[in-house]
Amino acid sequence: MAKPNYSFEKRKKELDRIKKKEDKKARKSEKNEDGSEITEDEGEIEPTSATTE
Repeated sequence: MAKPNYSFEKRKKELDRIKKKEDKKARKSEKNEDGSEITEDEGEIEPTSATTE
């Protein structure tokens, strides 16, 4: 019986995780093309064209 290659499985899982994260980031950027952006630190939407008085 063949020995399982755990390092391959670990690497594949890591690549899947990275791809999912990039896809999520791409979806968020498409969603926020209306002039607002999400800060990675807070995860809140901040308008880019807003004026503060």
